[in-house]
Amino acid sequence: MLFNFPLVLVLGFALCSAEEPTFARARIESCPGCSLNRLPEVKKFIYEDVPKYDGVDFKKIQGAPPELVLLDENDAEVERHILGRLNRKECNELLEKKGFHLKTNAKLEL
Repeated sequence: MLFNFPLVLVLGFALCSAEEPTFARARIESCPGCSLNRLPEVKKFIYEDVPKYDGVDFKKIQGAPPELVLLDENDAEVERHILGRLNRKECNELLEKKGFHLKTNAKLEL
């Protein structure tokens, strides 16, 4: 019986530590044209969908590939995800998985 007790504590700790962190806000960084013109799905996501989310902004950086940057409450970078391999639906799913929601009355038209 005593042998099982530590095992339960270890499993409980593993379950607690596997939770997704919460993010204060997100930023999409990308070149506004060149690389996005070759990624029409990501371009639609950035220009049509991103403005509909609370706490998500678009920052134009010349020559930068499209990336999702997740920030904490101190605006420190916590995670970074490359968007170039995703389609529009997957980009939206990534934002939702990371805890970002559409603004009130906003709808996505995929």
